[in-house]
Amino acid sequence: MLFAGTYFLVSYIKYSNLELNVDALTSPSLEIEVYDNDGNLMDEENNFNSKYVEIEDLSNNTVNAFLSIEDKDFYKHNGINKKRILKALYNNLKSFSLKEGASTISQQLIKNTHLSNEKTFERKIKEMVLTKKLEKDFDKDEILEFYLNIIYFGNNCYGIESASNFYFNKDAKDLTLNESALLAGLIKSPNKYSPISHKENALKRRNLVLKEMEKDEKITPNDYLQNSTKEIELDIAKQSGNKLNTYSEASIDEASKILNLPAKQIAIGEFKIYTYQDEEKQENLNTALSLVDFKGSDFAGIVIDNASHGVSAYAGNGAYKILDAKRQVGSTIKPILVYAPAFNENVISPETEILDEKVTIGDYSPSNVGDKYNGYITVKDAVKKSVNTVAIKVLSYIGIDTGKMYAEKMGFTFDEKDDSYALALGGMTYGEDLKTLTNAYTTFANMGYYDDAVFVSHITDKNGKIVYQHKPKENMVLREDSAFLMTEILQETAVDGTARKLASINNTEIASKTGTVGKRGGGNTDAYNISYTPDYAIGVWCGNLDNEKMQINGGNEPTEVVRNFVANTTHKNKNFKETSLVTKAKIDLLEKEKNHKIVLASSYTPERYTALATFSRFNLPSEISTNFVELKEIEAEVKREDLNAVLTLNPEKHIKYDIFLNGEYYRTIKEKNEELKITFPLNKEENEIKIIASFANFENSPEKEKSFKVENKNSWLKEQTKKPKKDKWYI
Repeated sequence: MLFAGTYFLVSYIKYSNLELNVDALTSPSLEIEVYDNDGNLMDEENNFNSKYVEIEDLSNNTVNAFLSIEDKDFYKHNGINKKRILKALYNNLKSFSLKEGASTISQQLIKNTHLSNEKTFERKIKEMVLTKKLEKDFDKDEILEFYLNIIYFGNNCYGIESASNFYFNKDAKDLTLNESALLAGLIKSPNKYSPISHKENALKRRNLVLKEMEKDEKITPNDYLQNSTKEIELDIAKQSGNKLNTYSEASIDEASKILNLPAKQIAIGEFKIYTYQDEEKQENLNTALSLVDFKGSDFAGIVIDNASHGVSAYAGNGAYKILDAKRQVGSTIKPILVYAPAFNENVISPETEILDEKVTIGDYSPSNVGDKYNGYITVKDAVKKSVNTVAIKVLSYIGIDTGKMYAEKMGFTFDEKDDSYALALGGMTYGEDLKTLTNAYTTFANMGYYDDAVFVSHITDKNGKIVYQHKPKENMVLREDSAFLMTEILQETAVDGTARKLASINNTEIASKTGTVGKRGGGNTDAYNISYTPDYAIGVWCGNLDNEKMQINGGNEPTEVVRNFVANTTHKNKNFKETSLVTKAKIDLLEKEKNHKIVLASSYTPERYTALATFSRFNLPSEISTNFVELKEIEAEVKREDLNAVLTLNPEKHIKYDIFLNGEYYRTIKEKNEELKITFPLNKEENEIKIIASFANFENSPEKEKSFKVENKNSWLKEQTKKPKKDKWYI
């Protein structure tokens, strides 16, 4: 305790000359300058606290809600609650951490206008020094008024007037008890207690505020009962939605995390934010989004440069910050969690055939769209058609933990409950945000290398000194061959798969994946198109945070935005990178068709029975087809039925079968794969059925022969296979 006291006293004296910035407390409006990648000032509104309210205009319930939850003794102490702060300091010093806060409203005001958010002992002592000066220069009502007009309520709302306008579409003077308690509870953590994205948390926190007000005798027990049972009712101010989802707003949010400062303090400190925004791409994205009718649903689009990992463009429309929202990602997760990892683990190739059928794993019975199944289908076609059951089977081949490991290396975050095969279809507990999802696809364009996507390039202080510089740091997630194979398949998806609306793109190569979350006939909650070119990735999302259903799917409106954007954007690189780690090889189509095996065609295999396929050099088939090297035994049998003989033949498609009856040609079978039955009349006492097999359309083909003898009068059948004559051993 002695050490704690000494440390506090020395530090307090050290910082006693700190000056109080009165403008930071009283300025009703401040602005942050945000620049694009050419150093041009963005033409977007970045002001704060433009809506100010005087404390005498607020109801007692509104004022008391904040006092009860944040600082019960506000009007009793001189800015610092000595008992609370000394106890917190002692416990923090003892544990050498800053787990306990104990800040008064006056201290919170200083922290939000003068200091960073870093948790250090020195910052806490600076806070106390400035708080004492604050209390000396201003009375309690002034301090509380400053506080209520500066505190952050989430969704770009600084001050209670802005928050009231945004969440309830009314002035702060008209807030009800219930609404006041909700806002008072929100400020501790605007994201965690958001009434938009975390209603349950917001409800519990509101009721805690109401309970504290009851304890303080600011409301009656009956007031508490009546209000604590009410649902949260919002009236979101839709007209402010666009401002929340601008490039500059996202950049300010990122800068706030980088500098560990509230946005208000970034404005006060006159920091300048320089970004990766590309003017052409931003204008093209704005135009592409405006050309599509999203039928009243919220939407957003983002463009990420593959080389710098900087966000080139971002725009959206919604009554909340879309980039803060984690949404179910649907089928867009399949390349990230399932297929690319399976390529990298050498478990599958694009030509691997998997049986598309109804699947049940425990209580989980997923289905394909329309409950339609394809039978055996290649991995390539399963991706293009976004087949659900095949994705689940492939995830089972590599294991859930392996799939998650790769996705995490591409930026995804999973909850501990995310441990089922539903992950293959995007079934996450919380989902993922649009920036993270889109950025994961840059891994494929970058031949397996990943880095976090950022808005901010660098930040300068008011004197022009660089205080932050972004330094990309790529990490290898996939081999080049795995990334290349994924890209090649997704290129085909953009031609004749679920993203075929992009087939008209001819100014660059493009790879694409769509995703739709919802149930057939019941409407959808989320729709995506995530595409990438050699230069950049673009992600488009449409949906509603309250999960209101819409009649939009990923292959339509989001894909139209991508098409409009890509078609009108300049492309520096028009072709995807290639790699020597993949190779082309001819495969035997007969083996693939009949046995669903991928084997290499032999040098004897005619062209019509081959196809050229792309393989990783690490996963090239080793088996070579023998279909045209040696004839297989003829699969046939004969049975007597009354005065007829019935031949049952299991033909091979590439083999010609010449059939003879009693030495005379009867018929030829070729290009057949299914079992055949042929009936012969038994015209002679002893009849012979002979089959001569040879490769169809193959000169000088080897032959195999099989014959059957059938007696007309007897009921037995004698099979005789022609064998080479033996030399006589006797004289």
